[in-house]
Amino acid sequence: MDDDTYRAMLMRIAGKASAKDLSPLQAANVLRELERLGWQPRRGRSKPKPAADRAKLVSKIEAQLVAAGRPWEYGDGIARRLYKVEKVEWLNPEQLRGVVAALAYDAKRHGRRYE
Repeated sequence: MDDDTYRAMLMRIAGKASAKDLSPLQAANVLRELERLGWQPRRGRSKPKPAADRAKLVSKIEAQLVAAGRPWEYGDGIARRLYKVEKVEWLNPEQLRGVVAALAYDAKRHGRRYE
């Protein structure tokens, strides 16, 4: 959708020219209209893009998550719970090792084997 069409849709649905001016109810109405027009919200999040010094540990976490059938949000949840950090890729190497250990413990608890 080009910018002019998008702004016309905002004006038609909410009477506003910019999404930043929408109330929560107006934003919900705009999302409902976008879904009606065929837009589908993205499920889950994409793979993190860590700094080079952390890439191996993040890859190991990815392998553990895949083996467990869990999404990246599960790893983010561990980061929040253990370190009060929102995303796995924002952790330092020591914290990443803690997430690897937590996922290994989770695998052992559920009878999965991860090397």
